[in-house]
Amino acid sequence: MGSTGRPSATHSQGDDGLTAVRFVVRGRVQGVGFRWWTHSTASRLGLRGHVRNLADGSVEVVAAGTDDALEALRSALREGPPTAKVQSVEETPTMPPDSDRFEVVH
Repeated sequence: MGSTGRPSATHSQGDDGLTAVRFVVRGRVQGVGFRWWTHSTASRLGLRGHVRNLADGSVEVVAAGTDDALEALRSALREGPPTAKVQSVEETPTMPPDSDRFEVVH
């Protein structure tokens, strides 16, 4: 939900009340430890979902959790680990994942 109490255009809320977002991160984000860094960051924030490399060289992150945790992840993804160079982060609403933890998908 946005600050107005209406659903935000960039979030989808599941039956469990969790907000879910799909991020696509572009730049130098493959081969630099980005997935493992994202796993550590998302797990620390209590999020569930997954991170995986996409064929076009970007990284997909699907995450569900509280709005505050998702905002923290969003900010972190814009910076990335020191070995990465993030050029852009796209965000779209999605359904919360079935998983109850955050995983690296190979």
